[in-house]
Amino acid sequence: MRGADTFTESLFTMRKLEDFVPADHPLRAIRKMANAALAKMNGLFAGMYEADIKGGRPSVAPEKLLRAMLLQVLYSVRSERQLMEQVQYNLLFRWFIGLSMDDSVWVPTVFTKNRERLIKHDAVIEFFNEVLAIAQQKDWLSGEHFSVDGTLIQAWAGHKSFVRRDDDDQANGDGGNFKGEKRSNDTHESKTDVDARLYRKGGTASELRYMGHTLSDNRHGLVANAVVTIADGYAEREAAKVMINDARQALDDPAREITLGADKGYDAQEFVEACVDMGVTPHVAQNKSGRHSAVPEEIVQSAGYAVSQQKRKLIEQGFGWAKTVGGIRQVMVRGLKKVDQMFVLTMAAYNLVRMRTLGQICPMVA
Repeated sequence: MRGADTFTESLFTMRKLEDFVPADHPLRAIRKMANAALAKMNGLFAGMYEADIKGGRPSVAPEKLLRAMLLQVLYSVRSERQLMEQVQYNLLFRWFIGLSMDDSVWVPTVFTKNRERLIKHDAVIEFFNEVLAIAQQKDWLSGEHFSVDGTLIQAWAGHKSFVRRDDDDQANGDGGNFKGEKRSNDTHESKTDVDARLYRKGGTASELRYMGHTLSDNRHGLVANAVVTIADGYAEREAAKVMINDARQALDDPAREITLGADKGYDAQEFVEACVDMGVTPHVAQNKSGRHSAVPEEIVQSAGYAVSQQKRKLIEQGFGWAKTVGGIRQVMVRGLKKVDQMFVLTMAAYNLVRMRTLGQICPMVA
């Protein structure tokens, strides 16, 4: 017997949001770890709102805000407006954020304004660190064997915005005809994003870009540090020195050996010497194209060198995930500070996804 195409809606429902989410849904494990990290940030959140005027309208809860930002990364939502639209009717999103069925959804501009407060107080960086602390507690980090690499991030600015600093006509939007004109970062800047730099690497075209850097732990490829810098030819090595030095300072035993794997772009005398001075063994791929490599042969012949060269490729998985899923290929925010925070948040989301998988592979450890 054919069923009737009818629709009868009940006035009330006796089911909770929890009932609509499958027991084995991947977001369950991710939400549990995210909530554990957010619980450790209560002191920071309290300090963020101490200066607020008493009796004012309550702002968006920072915990809900960060969970919503995580969803935007995990589900490749392009904008805050689209995210708010999804939260309006997506029960899974409401459950993850912590909104009931009857809670009203934030206006996109209100969401953006409250997000700026998180960036101002470095709450995203603190969240990244707390997620990493969970991985440390579960023994998913070696803490001594690392890899480093950088990737290009396309800025939210076009070539027509890259004009001479002293040209008022072009700054007002009358420019854009740069055919035959020699342009450089010394004489030109983007009027849309002043922190973006015209940069090219390898066979890529010259575009307005930033440069993202990560330090990954070789045990499971989790990102141990992440930062965005101005794009130039020295940024990768300078950022690597800062990140590996932070990893060295975090060790309880200063005499503990640390190794750092990297590609040929890091084979420079000053970088290798800086690593040795910090007590870090540079497992850098040798660049023998027409010159002498700065990496000593005794390091190349060591047993751990080949392992580091194999493990360092794990760092590319984080970059690939961030660009295809996290939306970092071209950021939709402007300014070094905002781009850095979004990059760090994306790497925190990547760690949560990896840790969720590790929890299934190693349930006894988790």
